[in-house]
Amino acid sequence: MQIGDKISFGSYDWQVLDIQNNRALMITEHIIEQRPYHDSYVGITWADCTLRKYLCGEWYDKFSKADKARISPVLNKNPANQWYGTKGGEDTWDSIFLLSLDEVCRYFGDSTSKLYNPRKNQRYWFERKDENNSKRIARLEANKEQIWWWWIRTPGRVHVKAVYIHGDGNIGIQGNNVLRGNISDGKCTGGVRPALWLKL
Repeated sequence: MQIGDKISFGSYDWQVLDIQNNRALMITEHIIEQRPYHDSYVGITWADCTLRKYLCGEWYDKFSKADKARISPVLNKNPANQWYGTKGGEDTWDSIFLLSLDEVCRYFGDSTSKLYNPRKNQRYWFERKDENNSKRIARLEANKEQIWWWWIRTPGRVHVKAVYIHGDGNIGIQGNNVLRGNISDGKCTGGVRPALWLKL
């Protein structure tokens, strides 16, 4: 197995992002479903949001016993939003998780220099001309013709927002509302691309 490989595991296709200590970091190739980050419009971090509870509980339990034995729990650091300083909350032990802002900048090409050195007056959007934006574009599992935006676990400008990846692959560093937004049903239903560490 090598970084960049596409593999099948469980019921999904996955993209290999990193390999360390005989484990592979993988993210689903497509958006598996659309969900809000949390079930109420309140300040929240990854540690306590309902999307984490769902992924680490109900969704994780869809894997077979043999597949679960290959998933390696990891202690995730949850740093503050690098532009706004919004606290990322407690570190979390996760079997299934969303990527952080630093990880989406590091693993889809290397855009970390832009993350840690924003241009003067740069605020809400990461970098519209970032050469790595196209690598972050994702489509729906249920309709692979449709591109959609997807959540990451880092908080946005304030704690009622979480950072997301726009449909064009640009990073919405100020965040989308954790529940209500400009979606017709009144809920901010972002795409979900779970990540995990797989024992090799």
